[in-house]
Amino acid sequence: MASIIARRAFTTTARRLAPTGEQALSSESKKNPEIMILGGVMVVALAGAGFYFGRSPTSSSSESSVPVAKNSMPWESASGDGKYQYHPGGDPKSAPKDAPSAVNVVIVPDVNLPKSLHDKFNKWGKDGY
Repeated sequence: MASIIARRAFTTTARRLAPTGEQALSSESKKNPEIMILGGVMVVALAGAGFYFGRSPTSSSSESSVPVAKNSMPWESASGDGKYQYHPGGDPKSAPKDAPSAVNVVIVPDVNLPKSLHDKFNKWGKDGY
């Protein structure tokens, strides 16, 4: 068994180390002429992709800009309430609305519980939570 493995290993090594070059390339192209056509198709495909992404690269975000209301930044207004404002629907002609706060929003689940169970299991606003 060991002799079969050794023989196979040495014959593939000999084939792998055999001189290859222009003669092997020309003989392969004579055996498989479709390789040249497929190579040309691949070159054209990669060149087309490079041209396309070079002219109009993809962006990291597809977000569109929303017109910001004038003096809507909290540090620009003297109101002191700290609310950002935006134009609803991105229409600058509409009256600005206060933007929702990401910090102070409370989501109340739609659960119907008896008052005793609600008081027992609701931890919101209690000490330690």
